[in-house]
Amino acid sequence: MSDTFKAMVIEDKDGKQQASIKDLTIADLPDNDVLVEVSYSTLNYKDGLAVSGKGIARRLPMVGGVDLAGTVLESASDEFKPGDKVVVNGFGLSELYWGGYSQKQKLKSDWLIKLPDGFSMQEAMAIGTAGYTSMLCVLALEKAGITPDKGEILVTGAAGGVGSVAIALLAKLGYTVVASSGREETHAYLKKLGASSVISREETMGKGRPFDKERWAGAIDSVGSSILASVIAQLNYGGAVAAVGLAAGTDLPTSVLPFILRGVSLIGVDSVMASKEIRQEAWARLAQDLDKSIFDDMITVEPMSNLPALAEQIIKGQIKGRVVIDVNA
Repeated sequence: MSDTFKAMVIEDKDGKQQASIKDLTIADLPDNDVLVEVSYSTLNYKDGLAVSGKGIARRLPMVGGVDLAGTVLESASDEFKPGDKVVVNGFGLSELYWGGYSQKQKLKSDWLIKLPDGFSMQEAMAIGTAGYTSMLCVLALEKAGITPDKGEILVTGAAGGVGSVAIALLAKLGYTVVASSGREETHAYLKKLGASSVISREETMGKGRPFDKERWAGAIDSVGSSILASVIAQLNYGGAVAAVGLAAGTDLPTSVLPFILRGVSLIGVDSVMASKEIRQEAWARLAQDLDKSIFDDMITVEPMSNLPALAEQIIKGQIKGRVVIDVNA
């Protein structure tokens, strides 16, 4: 086993968080029970904030990356053995615990699930937290009784990681999907994923009233703020929206009217601390319901050294689809 390996480490530099690639040893890693040789990680919005020093990392030094896929090298857990292929999503990685932007990492066995059959490690990271969160949203809509025959499903932030996978999943399951995007150049891409139509971000916002004309049977929102408020105002009677993001802000300028007069539901979806059982259900459904041919147009593979530039791009909304990080490139 090599004595040193590369990792993207976030440190304090003159009172500011700054990320750079460092040489580490096994002795530098946290005292957790499973040592993993990492093959791939991903780029999520939260990763962009962490790598660009926006204060996501709450302990320093910190290794970024909320996702990873790799091979177990050593294990003190009966659940995993050397050679097992594993995936980790969330659990505070890159905020409280060292994450996937490292060629080796020591992790808690409670965080790991075995790589689902049918997925390569690169494909699993093309899905990553964003795609796994998309599946959690679809499951939430299903459990709320939102079936394909109820009407159109809106996906906001459609060209991002959550939106892209959500569109593909919903379309495969027979839903009529309307994608909302602020970038006209993404429209052909979104329709290829399965969107029946694409509308502008401005149209999604509607008239900004807390109670508006019924339009959507359900929605998956990764934007938040006034966009989410407008989506709630436009839900059909008994409709539901799964909310997972705050790219536009943490506020929610709405009223109780849609909830008490139309019986709509706002479902918060947490991907970070979801139980292992829910994670396994989501990954099993991804293996069953996701058409892997979408990866051809969705995935970009980048070396870990490009992370600082990529972080700025994802914060500015300039990333399309899913960026997989090859930590060994």
